[in-house]
Amino acid sequence: MLAVMLRTHNEARAEVGTPDLVLDDDLSAQAIEYAQELADTGRFEHSPQSARPGQGENLWAGTPSAFSYEEMAEAWIEEKQFYVHMPFPYFSNTGRWQDVGHYTQIIWRDTTRLGCGLATGSGRDYLVCRYGPPGNVAGEYAY
Repeated sequence: MLAVMLRTHNEARAEVGTPDLVLDDDLSAQAIEYAQELADTGRFEHSPQSARPGQGENLWAGTPSAFSYEEMAEAWIEEKQFYVHMPFPYFSNTGRWQDVGHYTQIIWRDTTRLGCGLATGSGRDYLVCRYGPPGNVAGEYAY
């Protein structure tokens, strides 16, 4: 799973000229832990920023075993259709940065490390990816 996530993320980054990410074992361990928490509770919400200082986070949930890892990552990458090259939070042609924030976290120029985890529970697969340093920084461009 990690190899697929890394490849898919780096393909999206290559399209805009940002350097490849590398896998980070610590980020992956934290992502797995939080994915399991979501699966155990059935919640679908970002972890508190205080619980992941210096990290960005993307979340995905879907029917168990119905989606490939590529499809999970592509759900975030497809947000590029709404991206406009402006500083955060003005980089969405919908007027809502949230409509493009997963994609911009993936391609964020200053992000260098990636960790992901997947857990199943409460009738869903939960994917959590963590990024270091985080993207979507006020006043900055994604690349």
